[in-house]
Amino acid sequence: MFYPYVLVIHLLAAIAFIGTLFFEVCIWYSARRQLLPGSQLAVDQAIASRSRKVLHGVVLVLYGAGAVLAWYHRSALSQPLASSFASLLSLKILLALSIIGHYLLLAYWLQRGRLSEERARRIRYSILSHMLLIVILAKAMFYG
Repeated sequence: MFYPYVLVIHLLAAIAFIGTLFFEVCIWYSARRQLLPGSQLAVDQAIASRSRKVLHGVVLVLYGAGAVLAWYHRSALSQPLASSFASLLSLKILLALSIIGHYLLLAYWLQRGRLSEERARRIRYSILSHMLLIVILAKAMFYG
């Protein structure tokens, strides 16, 4: 009975996470070119600040619910090649861990002062592509 609630929470957190990154990558980066250079920086900083505040909670909920769901499917995960469901779930988890790796790299670059606008853009595109692939795998898990 608990499982459906955790699944919905996980899904809603994933939608919030993907939606935020989709906005940043597909909408904001193009729209910001229409602003004056001085206001670009101010709005970039405001969006980044708000995005970080919101996403920290969203990510905790997303990965927390994901961990609960992975625990629920631990028997399938113990034999990842035994079924298409287990294989797809395992791949989905690996991609989710890769996203954490992306954010650790982003934090490292920020801390060292090596995060250029181009690096930030590329890492966001990579994270978004990972997340979209996770969504496709999640859908495929129930049709394999």
